[in-house]
Amino acid sequence: MTTTTGLERAAAQAYLRLMESTQAVLSDPRLEPYAAAMLTHPMAEADAALRAAGLVGNEAHLLRLVASLRASPAAERGRHG
Repeated sequence: MTTTTGLERAAAQAYLRLMESTQAVLSDPRLEPYAAAMLTHPMAEADAALRAAGLVGNEAHLLRLVASLRASPAAERGRHG
């Protein structure tokens, strides 16, 4: 079993925020024209977090981290820490 670092957890959380933001913006037809502007910050945050954690180009590891984060009891209770 591999221990998740704080940087990896932060990257997975930033990725999840980006995915949730993207889903919210694109599911509302009134917001779609503003998608690029509204998603600039979440994209930059996720990009920086992925770089800091050394996960750029390692999507398989990132997706494993995201899956484990989503499956954690703390995440189910709404706590991410």
